Amino acid sequence: MKRTALALSMAGLLGLAVAAPKPAARPAKPTAVNTPKKTAQEILASSPASDWRALNPENTLLMELAAGTVIIELAPRFAPAHVANIRALARGGYWDGLAILRVQDNFVTQWGDPDGEDAAKARPLPAGANAKLPAEFSVPIDSIGKSAGFARLPDVDGWAPRTGFAEGFPVAADPASGKAWLAHCYGMVGAGRGDAVDSSNGSELYVVIGQAPRGLDLNITVVGRVIKGMELLSALPRGTAAMGFYDKPEQRTGIQRIRLMSEVPAAERPSLQVLRTDSTTWTQLLDARRYRGGWFVHSPGHIEICSASVPTRPAP
Repeated sequence: MKRTALALSMAGLLGLAVAAPKPAARPAKPTAVNTPKKTAQEILASSPASDWRALNPENTLLMELAAGTVIIELAPRFAPAHVANIRALARGGYWDGLAILRVQDNFVTQWGDPDGEDAAKARPLPAGANAKLPAEFSVPIDSIGKSAGFARLPDVDGWAPRTGFAEGFPVAADPASGKAWLAHCYGMVGAGRGDAVDSSNGSELYVVIGQAPRGLDLNITVVGRVIKGMELLSALPRGTAAMGFYDKPEQRTGIQRIRLMSEVPAAERPSLQVLRTDSTTWTQLLDARRYRGGWFVHSPGHIEICSASVPTRPAP
């Protein structure tokens, strides 16, 4: 226990007057006070084309399972070394024929090489992929300013003094430390690591399928998010071994292949758009989620980054 905390505890026990610590300054509340005139669906339906963006083929993974395709958008601004390695792994066909190894209820679905822990049996990394990378838990807060289109949320967050969205990703930040990082929200994809902080290289990935485990923030490199096909990863049978791993090979879900969208012929690429989080439509959508009408008896007047998912739509 810190000395200050111990002193405060003792003073309380002895009945001494102790000045209450100053509460931390809170961001201003959202400006809207009434239920928006349009529903979220109406706001999206009337949004201008300029408020939507296409996927970058170099930053998009297509994960093909027997049940369908999962689309993952990568975040090179936040994890440049890991994203570069993931691109090399995908180009080299590293995950083709591997498997989903772990599905832990209300936590994560994880995939990679079932023999990855055995150096003699582990699949070798393809050319251009590095076995060793630096940890990329955060970036300088200055790097998520105007150039990243950072849209700050005015709502209070319990995990960070500042939150918002940059390039479609949920971001937390701390001006005091000068750090910004991707938050562990539902659908976010991270790079599995061991005890050493620099033991991840992107060859073993996981996606959050449960309530946001924000305690993992700043402890694991987050590399992107699933933007389509989450049901293919979240509805899988749960593993029965420790931490949700499958204890029998036949329980695993096979991965047919994982490719960069840039490696797929243009005519075969998914035609998908993502709402820009620096747009007027996004601001309106957030207020529609804060101040709900219709069926809702109570409107919370509050959201947080993990309850404000970014919409996608088929390209017109």
